[in-house]
Amino acid sequence: MRKASLTRKTAETAIEVDVNLDGTGASDCRSGIGFFDHMLDQLARHSLIDIALAATGDLHIDDHHTVEDSGIVLGQALARALGDKRGIRRYGHFRLAMDDAQVACALDLSARPYLVWNLPLPTPKIGNFDTELLREFFQALATHGGITLHIDLIHGLNSHHIAEACFKSVARALREAVEPDPRMAGLLPSTKGAL
Repeated sequence: MRKASLTRKTAETAIEVDVNLDGTGASDCRSGIGFFDHMLDQLARHSLIDIALAATGDLHIDDHHTVEDSGIVLGQALARALGDKRGIRRYGHFRLAMDDAQVACALDLSARPYLVWNLPLPTPKIGNFDTELLREFFQALATHGGITLHIDLIHGLNSHHIAEACFKSVARALREAVEPDPRMAGLLPSTKGAL
């Protein structure tokens, strides 16, 4: 019931995404960008949202369009799977430690997209992956998912650990926010009567 499938094709990318909010964290992500696929796997596993993503893009130019467009389609799929958001918790937060890194995420499935990004990374690359693309992904996810998303680095030394802690903390906050709230069955978690 809380599932969605979307396809987006442009002159730069072709992306297919399937999500199941009530999954087990299964992941089948194939973007052609190894590090990014690893991060998407973390997002699925720790949110317990099944995510399948197949992307082809203009990687001969760089990874930017593929990463950003994946965020767009994934955000749209999450919003569609949530429907009118009746009965969900709506809010989520998590502080996650991974070795030297600690990242905090707080989010609201408000339909009011906003990104607060306080995640400086000490290196411009993780392997061949441009670390500035992390912000592009989460900006697209927040904008197209209708998510108010705050991500803050508490501390960290290693870029890989910081990035992975970021995806895992967002995943755990998202898991909390999309979960059905037994005390809110059939009700919108808003005094406005709409989200």
